[in-house]
Amino acid sequence: MRILFDNVDFSSNSGPNSFASKLAKQLIEKGHSVNHDEFPDVQLSFIMATQKRAPIIQRLDGIYFNTAQDWQRLNEPIKQTYESSHGVIFQSEFNKRLTEKFFGKRENFRVIHNGTNLRLIDSVPKANDPIFDNHENVWTCASSWRPHKRLSENIRYFLENSDKNDCLVVAGSNSDHNIKHDRVFYVGNLNWINLISLFKRSKYFLHLAFLDHCPNVVVDARAAGCHIVCSDSGGTKEIAGENATIIGDMSWELDPIQLYEPPKMDFSKRKKNNKDCSIDIEKVSENYYNFFDEVLS
Repeated sequence: MRILFDNVDFSSNSGPNSFASKLAKQLIEKGHSVNHDEFPDVQLSFIMATQKRAPIIQRLDGIYFNTAQDWQRLNEPIKQTYESSHGVIFQSEFNKRLTEKFFGKRENFRVIHNGTNLRLIDSVPKANDPIFDNHENVWTCASSWRPHKRLSENIRYFLENSDKNDCLVVAGSNSDHNIKHDRVFYVGNLNWINLISLFKRSKYFLHLAFLDHCPNVVVDARAAGCHIVCSDSGGTKEIAGENATIIGDMSWELDPIQLYEPPKMDFSKRKKNNKDCSIDIEKVSENYYNFFDEVLS
């Protein structure tokens, strides 16, 4: 099949673009053509279409609902693609419910969670650093930090729930909560291989983000063997794994909200996850192809 990836920057490591790169590589490995043909069979538009050269499948990773922004105007081009596309792929059940609340329901759709390259992750060695050798367990969190990613809550959870010989490694840019503590280390932005190496050295991965959709960093951390600790708001729990630790968050009726003013969490609201899904990019790419084939038929 000839597949045009639309509104994708393969040189970017942002969430949608990094997933697009993994998906494209897997589809090419399976014999499909990606972005090398003037007459594509199908156009996979990430978030919104920038052109129309074939039947459009929209891949949604979230819509705007932050009242600190002009969320209605920002949603307009996404909604236009949603209403005119031949099919829609939601990256989580949460993403589907939210989009249907704002845009209405669609007939041709699939929920396909994000995936990652398990074979490549398996080949990456564990991070080797003297700092790790001086601690019993390594905890990690990583993001492009913004208020709703809740770095401060990640650190507070670690300090309240870790053993005295554990350490926390904070990766990612724009850290908005910096503390001086002998068991908390900030390492800034890491490339993907180094991040995976860090995950493979870690026992726990913290992602207490508020209303996140389907974070690729959690998929990668789970694939690297981390025990995931996440909030139950949004779609993160859908990809965190069956034994993940889930922390109860505020209830939300899918209405516009101040996203960058998340509530403080009650860590006693803790339970084991009962959801599971495949995070293997090979299976994920098969699901994408099968939906393409169904829509084209």
